[in-house]
Amino acid sequence: MASKTLADHLFHKACCFVLYFVAASVSFNGYYDKWHFGEDGVSGEDDRFQFEMMMDGTAFRPYIFRQMLPSAANFANRAVPKSLETWLYNSQAPGSGSRIEPIFDSPTAENPIYFFRYLIVYGATFLFALLAVCAMHLVCLALDLPPPAAVFAPVIVILLVPYIQSGGGYFYDYPELAFLALAVWIALKFRWGWLIPVVALGTWNKESFFFFIPTLYPLFRRRTSRLGASLAVAALGLVSVAVYYPIRLHFAHNPGVPLETHWRDQLHYFLNWDYLMGTEKTYGVPMLKAFSLAPLALLAWTVVRAWPHLPPAIRRHAQIAAAINFPLYLLFCWPGELRDLSLLYVVFLLVLAVNLNQWIGSFAHSE
Repeated sequence: MASKTLADHLFHKACCFVLYFVAASVSFNGYYDKWHFGEDGVSGEDDRFQFEMMMDGTAFRPYIFRQMLPSAANFANRAVPKSLETWLYNSQAPGSGSRIEPIFDSPTAENPIYFFRYLIVYGATFLFALLAVCAMHLVCLALDLPPPAAVFAPVIVILLVPYIQSGGGYFYDYPELAFLALAVWIALKFRWGWLIPVVALGTWNKESFFFFIPTLYPLFRRRTSRLGASLAVAALGLVSVAVYYPIRLHFAHNPGVPLETHWRDQLHYFLNWDYLMGTEKTYGVPMLKAFSLAPLALLAWTVVRAWPHLPPAIRRHAQIAAAINFPLYLLFCWPGELRDLSLLYVVFLLVLAVNLNQWIGSFAHSE
């Protein structure tokens, strides 16, 4: 009986991993087809955020501050033998049957100067998509959500990422989601000190991670006093500043500004009916933009249904995240980019999980 139980457990875990691998693959493909890495000659081309500019350190601020994957790719490019890079480059030729043909539609991938670094960022971005969906599953388990909701809510979120990437999508979006979910999971399950590497890497990936740290206060309070939770937030904030500030100084002379202001653009967006009914192609299908009336109404309805059933600490976490994220979005983010409400990603995950659980429960009661 014990061996059968263990075998069942391993089988379920294996099936769950396969499901998450497939979901992460689909999500990454949806993002990549839509935005690529900002390079010339493909969809998503961006003169401020081209792949080559990110690798060379010449991209505009604040994009250039998102240095985790570019730095890792540049380090790997220096460390890996050139003979291996040459072999990989030659193996991507058309008709070779290479496993790396999915990136062949990018002119940058054909350039031997950038090919290997492109491959590193391509692979790492997918792996972070997979890590993100696994980390979201851990968050659901940490809150003792029933298995069906804990399994399928992360799948829904990861599949919605390309849809949320309306108006822009970047290779640092998936690492951001992964680090946000990991931060919540660790705050729920372990001492705050385990968050130090997550905060450091999360800030290295995107400087806005600094603003996520205060939202963890209610989660710390489940395990410690007010003073202890406050000291944890302050210490992690210092770690984030220590990572971000040298990067900001290093790229201080790059074009652009450290922080763009868009409140006038936001006002114009909300006063223009055409924008609020706009469409965009995602997964190859034209559909309403994420930041338009119908999707936002559905999102609001989903939140209202789930809110009373969220744990008190999560509700407080959501309130702090909303109090920080909404003003930042309205003041400094380009209109219509729902991905810029990223501090609420984990809340969205749990709202979906609660609704899924209620839906599944309604079927059980009807039988």
